[in-house]
Amino acid sequence: MSQVMQVILTRETPAAHWGKADVTYGAGQALIHLNGDDELRQIQMAARKIRSQGINGVQLEGPLWDINRQWVFAQGFATAKPGYEVRWCGDAAMQAELTHRAESASFARQLINETPENLSPVTLATQAGEWLAAIGGSKVNFRIIEGDALLEAQWIGLHAVGRGSERPPAMLELDYNPLGEDAPVSVALVGKGITFDSGGYSIKASEGMLGMKCDMGGAATVTAALGLAIKSGLNKRVKLFLCCAENLISGRAYKLGDILTYKNGVTVEVVNTDAEGRLVLADGLQAASATGAAFIIDAATLTGAAVMAVGGNYNAIFSPKADTLQLAQRKAAAVAERVWPLPLDPWHKDMCPSAYADTANSRAMKGGGAGGASNAAGFLWRFVSPAADWLHMDLAGAFEDSASALWGAGATTHGVLTIAELLKD
Repeated sequence: MSQVMQVILTRETPAAHWGKADVTYGAGQALIHLNGDDELRQIQMAARKIRSQGINGVQLEGPLWDINRQWVFAQGFATAKPGYEVRWCGDAAMQAELTHRAESASFARQLINETPENLSPVTLATQAGEWLAAIGGSKVNFRIIEGDALLEAQWIGLHAVGRGSERPPAMLELDYNPLGEDAPVSVALVGKGITFDSGGYSIKASEGMLGMKCDMGGAATVTAALGLAIKSGLNKRVKLFLCCAENLISGRAYKLGDILTYKNGVTVEVVNTDAEGRLVLADGLQAASATGAAFIIDAATLTGAAVMAVGGNYNAIFSPKADTLQLAQRKAAAVAERVWPLPLDPWHKDMCPSAYADTANSRAMKGGGAGGASNAAGFLWRFVSPAADWLHMDLAGAFEDSASALWGAGATTHGVLTIAELLKD
């Protein structure tokens, strides 16, 4: 990086000639003037302002930079295009943790921002498995089930959603085991990996389809979170399941009115082929449940309803247990991420009724109707073992269609740190 600007946090009021500016500039340095009003948000917005000045490299300096302040600055400074650098400050342990965060977030960001042409379902599964194997070494084993082999394994939803594409759907099954062959599985992770979502026969409008390379954001998020936790010394057995497919239209694509019979016997009528994420996650959640894991976490860019409910700066969370929601909120707050619980009651399982099957995959109305995010979570609940604690994260804040005051356009990686912290607990 040819030119690096020092960035310093200060509580001093800017000189009068700067007016109400919260970022001021001097010789080779920028000052961020903290005002005590949601300082983390202010720092991230200041990073966007500094980046918008064409500054590509910064060195953070001064005593006020704790780990979360440095991290939110880096998140605001990041862009989809490479060629930028944030240099950390603080002690060696802090800088090492920030480097681990940055490496993991960079992996997720690159996957999510990749073109759909370059990231097929098998490619996504392969890159995720190989990246984690490079981090975990002999503690990591994985296999990829693809194409018609999914039917042999009875992963019905994933096969149905992905069969319309010439490029086969795939499930990544990965085992991180630092404890030995017979160790119990502590946590199972499930990620939605729709590498491109046209909506299928319930086709999206062009403006809604343009950003749908991000629909594998859940897969990228849980993979990056596991990688970060391993880098930080994770000492428990974790299994990871990525449900990867392209949701396209062809003579082989699944159709409205089809009925899918899942491995656990639940029958599902397809009333909207654009509600495909829950169909693939149903397989992943069954696979996760079969591990006997005490805790199952899934992440998905699942519903527009979650975005409408919590906006783009939060991720929506769901669980049947209040203490699980509270744990997720505490963990998110500890790493400067934002989550917010939405309702999930047993009757949400029945909010997508079907005259032909046990349930439908949505309601036959725009956006799935009122309470769409909770209804989707209720659908998923049917496929989770009653013995497991379960957290569902609907990633409303995973992607920005265009640059905002807080984020550059593209992947945000918001959610990676929360899940990594839950793994460490």
